[in-house]
Amino acid sequence: MNLTMPTLPKLPSLSQIPLPVRRAAYSEIRRVTTQRSGWLLPAFCAAIGLVTGLVSAGTGSAPQDGGQIATGTVTVGLYLAVLVAVVAAAVSGASATGAEYRYESMPLTALFVPDRDLRFGAKLGVAALYSLALGLAAEIGAGIGLAILGHSEVQFGLRLTGVLLGGLLAAVCWGVIGASLGLLLRSTGLAVTAMLGWCLVAEPLLWLIVRGIGIPGIAVLLPDSATIGTAAVGSFSHSSFLSPGAVSAVVLIIWTAAGGALSWWKLRERDM
Repeated sequence: MNLTMPTLPKLPSLSQIPLPVRRAAYSEIRRVTTQRSGWLLPAFCAAIGLVTGLVSAGTGSAPQDGGQIATGTVTVGLYLAVLVAVVAAAVSGASATGAEYRYESMPLTALFVPDRDLRFGAKLGVAALYSLALGLAAEIGAGIGLAILGHSEVQFGLRLTGVLLGGLLAAVCWGVIGASLGLLLRSTGLAVTAMLGWCLVAEPLLWLIVRGIGIPGIAVLLPDSATIGTAAVGSFSHSSFLSPGAVSAVVLIIWTAAGGALSWWKLRERDM
């Protein structure tokens, strides 16, 4: 009886990727890697994560029954690091696309990548990858801090894993949202102002309004609430403004997809 080992499917090599796709991707990757900020921002996120992780590890405690933070106050530094990464991802995404119009380089980009769909996909794809790198840097820094001072208090398990994955998803989604707004508004400043205005003013005001009229559960459909629910898995379970982590993740992805679809439509319809 002859036994043969099953053959694994071969992954496509770089040479099998169509040349226009590679050209568009390389163009956007070089745009990030050749700028000083492209290297400094991940290092900044990692440093912030390390500092906040060390501080919370030295002052926080393990998960408590009835505690608002499911992973314990010892992990507060991790949440702060994720917040920094999310903000950095949103701003860098807006800068990557909005700067094209500020410096009037979009027509030049169009010469090398004339296909608007391909150009759009490359910009948002690289923005998502860079945002993932920012999230990883922040979480690795915080993880090192927790491992140094808080290893006896931190409970490593599925819940903490969910927090880490949720934080990465939040960073990626906001990086894409920022890039979408940069394309939609054709300005880094306007895109950043729009995000700050929504997150710090408009949505908190909507929370108060829906709570005042007796339907606070509507707030779970808003992006801020979805972001908190995605990153803080299992925490603040008594809040009527937050839904379970899986539901929040779906809502955040829908907002991201909606922003991307709108910016894609505008990019196709408007002149350079």
